[in-house]
Amino acid sequence: MSVAATLDREDIVARLAANALPDWSSAVSAAQPCLVPAAVLVPLVPRERGFTVLLTRRNEHLRDHAGQISFPGGRIEPDDPSPEAAALREAEEEVGLRPGEVEVIGRLGRYRTGTGFLVHPVVGIVDPVAKVRAEPAEVAEVFEVPLEFFLDSDNHRPHVIQHDGRRHRYYAMPYREYYIWGATAGILHGLYKILAGD
Repeated sequence: MSVAATLDREDIVARLAANALPDWSSAVSAAQPCLVPAAVLVPLVPRERGFTVLLTRRNEHLRDHAGQISFPGGRIEPDDPSPEAAALREAEEEVGLRPGEVEVIGRLGRYRTGTGFLVHPVVGIVDPVAKVRAEPAEVAEVFEVPLEFFLDSDNHRPHVIQHDGRRHRYYAMPYREYYIWGATAGILHGLYKILAGD
């Protein structure tokens, strides 16, 4: 039986509390100055066959990360009291999840992107009857992937590229027609390390 099949809410909460990850960067060289703080919601949805991860495909016309697979999220605004508040606000704006439909259960290590963001991943369990919808100005599609897929290390494909004189490492996790890579895959790899005990 897979790890994902045996996980319940209490297991996930306990593992997040006991295994806080250090910050992780896509850049191997020196830290970047002036990073923009951002927050994403890592939404876990309890389904009959186990948890799924809710993801979005961003619209092609967006300035940042156009067309990429991502979590609901964005910049932390000055009036956001916490990364959790920012992640919930963005999730409501992008996919219609109301804060009362998400139980925040922890955070993962912050992720520094190659595009200048310092991302705070906030993990939440979503009410399975919540109705989601794509905000067309930002989101082209909302979909779910079984958590079990991300907890299989065979689906984590490491890559290293050179860009602007620096080495960047990233993961890719292709799932059906979706190419999940970059910060989203890096955050999912962090979730895997906690939940799979790797």
